[in-house]
Amino acid sequence: MTIASGMVVANNYYNQPLLAEIASEFQVSETEVSKITVLTQLGYAFGLLMIIPLGDKLYRKKLILIDLIFVFISLIAMALSKELWMMSTASFFIGCTSVVPQLFVPMAADLSTSENRSQNIGMVMSGLLMGILLSRFIGGLVGDIWGWRSIYWGASIMMVICWIFIYKMLPEMKPNFKGNYLSLMKSVIHLAKTEPILQLASFRGAVSFASLCAVFTTLAFHLEQPPFEVGPSVAGTFGLIGAAGALGAAFVGKLNKSWSRHKIISVALFILLISWFFIYFLGNSYIGLIIGIILIDLGLQSSHIMNQSDYFAIKTPATSRLNTVYMVTYFIGGSFGSWLAAQAWGVAGWKGVCLVGGIFALIGLLSHLLLAKKVSHLKKIEAK
Repeated sequence: MTIASGMVVANNYYNQPLLAEIASEFQVSETEVSKITVLTQLGYAFGLLMIIPLGDKLYRKKLILIDLIFVFISLIAMALSKELWMMSTASFFIGCTSVVPQLFVPMAADLSTSENRSQNIGMVMSGLLMGILLSRFIGGLVGDIWGWRSIYWGASIMMVICWIFIYKMLPEMKPNFKGNYLSLMKSVIHLAKTEPILQLASFRGAVSFASLCAVFTTLAFHLEQPPFEVGPSVAGTFGLIGAAGALGAAFVGKLNKSWSRHKIISVALFILLISWFFIYFLGNSYIGLIIGIILIDLGLQSSHIMNQSDYFAIKTPATSRLNTVYMVTYFIGGSFGSWLAAQAWGVAGWKGVCLVGGIFALIGLLSHLLLAKKVSHLKKIEAK
């Protein structure tokens, strides 16, 4: 599940270091080509909303195998795109179908004891996070050498390999929801309305992911300009650099044995905010960007794992639906961060991007510090 999560989620992020190259080929502005990233994230949010709840209703292994066929078709369509609108459509469907990792995460939670749940979620998440970060590096490198289309041909082959291994190795789990699809979706809405822990975790995740997306959506444009003047392979390398932060986040589950979730999330969101100090004030040097990218990934992914541990601790069998609420909100936040950063880039350049990203990070930290203990107290009162 860890390896497959990384392979599948990578499809959503190959485009980020390649945006400048794609804009050049299709002769469109940087702001316009950024819509590809926004549509991919919106597609992912749509797929999470419509597909992930089915993990509680259908046999998950069968659902995953069928979904991977549509991932393969979407990647082929992307590689064959001749117009920007075709690429935009394919990007939406790549996002919509590449939701398999979010079926794995609740599976890991369901198969775990309360003692090792955070650690096992962290393991699967580490694969997902490495897929996100390495995809930017691989996408930039392959795009620089063979052109941006080649990465999508390669990704389609990887999905075939992934399908074979999942078919042979993944255990099956029986569904726990017996109603129809409409009642399933109503229960998703009910969870979103009635679970304050889930609501706060979702908001924290959304604004934090928006903060990270702000930098990665515009990083290739920033690196094209003086003093850097470099191409997509260097932009993609920052994804590899960010992997250091993601690897650090993979050990957060173990830290949970000695620190409370509240404390870990507080520290993680503070790190996320501090990262923008380096990205802004030292953003015209490689060392400043490197430190900033490592910190922003460490802060985001640490808080992300703890957010999931927080709401998976809610006593309900509806783990896929809990994950749906959180991840839909998370990626809507990411798409909004990408869109707002692209607009800020067009108006104020890198300074505008840093303002957007820093504000999102600050909102995330303040919401946690002001509301987390209150939400926890309310939940204890309800339990009594």
